[in-house]
Amino acid sequence: MGHQREKLISLARRLLNHNLNGSTDQADEIMVKSVNDYIDHKIVSSEVNKIFYDYPVPIALSAELKENNSYKATTAIDTPLLITRDETGFVRAFINICKHRGAPVCPEGSGKKSRFNCTYHGWMYDNKGSLINIFKSDTFGDIDTKNIKLTELFCEEKSGFIWACLNPSIKYNLSEWMNGFDEELSDIDLKNWHLFKSIKINGPMWKICWDGYTDGYHHHMVHPETVGKNTIVNLIAHDTYGPHQRFAFGLKNIDELSDIEEKDWEPENHLRLIHSVFPNSSISAIQNEHCLVTIIFPSRDLQETITTQYILCLKEPKTEEEIKKAEDFAELSRAAIVDEDYPINFKIQDFIHSKANKEFLFGRNEPIQQHYHKWIDKLSSK
Repeated sequence: MGHQREKLISLARRLLNHNLNGSTDQADEIMVKSVNDYIDHKIVSSEVNKIFYDYPVPIALSAELKENNSYKATTAIDTPLLITRDETGFVRAFINICKHRGAPVCPEGSGKKSRFNCTYHGWMYDNKGSLINIFKSDTFGDIDTKNIKLTELFCEEKSGFIWACLNPSIKYNLSEWMNGFDEELSDIDLKNWHLFKSIKINGPMWKICWDGYTDGYHHHMVHPETVGKNTIVNLIAHDTYGPHQRFAFGLKNIDELSDIEEKDWEPENHLRLIHSVFPNSSISAIQNEHCLVTIIFPSRDLQETITTQYILCLKEPKTEEEIKKAEDFAELSRAAIVDEDYPINFKIQDFIHSKANKEFLFGRNEPIQQHYHKWIDKLSSK
């Protein structure tokens, strides 16, 4: 029996027992969080500057830079990023800013390219960050180009993600940060999935947004015809790996396993598994065919978030039926967020200053959000 199958059977067993007993995984007590922690700009800004800059965060998928000499230019909060894969397959991340006068060296986008011309004066850099040409260098003046490089960030490729620290002075031990969660992610084999499509979505501010991604208590109200159609509300199996989390929702057919011998179980058909990478990413694999990966960053002013939603397929869809299934999964994923989650999240944000509440509550049956907020407090206080 493979490791992945053993893991899924163990999760299915836990969910089945919970459902038969009317229970769920729980936190030790109710958590109370001040509403001020959501809206005080000084608090939120301090937390973002610590958590999103001083620790490794996913900035892209390996699947986005499949080929050697490929690149992606994007923005995380207020940091323009240039991510490159060189001719040997090695990945690097730079701040996408020319050392001459601060203009981007590459417009946002992705593709195959190993040299990048500054969009202002045409200074040229290679995909290792080195300055290799100054436009009209004979008239510029004497300068040692060997010492001029793009600002490089800590960057490592692991478990299908490209990770970076947005603070260029930070070098981090990624394995230490992952606390064993990299093995969990590696079981998904994300780097070998086919990237079908990706979209960007404007979302609510950071904590309100991420509370939604770690909430299994709202499916019956917000997602009755999408995510919640097949899941049992308030039924989770929850595990933690340092700041990161794995949780599984029981599907409405979970009780069918009572009449099947464990050796004949197909557990992936009876649960929905989520991997939550602190502080900004989520992986949801459905029946080993389609996978939704989400990477979220706060906006520059911290009043919104920018969501990148990736749709991956276990193999590249080629037939009409395969393409339709992928499109249907993409639409389900989009609708659950854009039409259901984010509207209620934006309503919370619209009225969060109304003084109706001084505190928000997280019940014992909401251990996922509780764990997330505990790690915000823990890391931002260092």
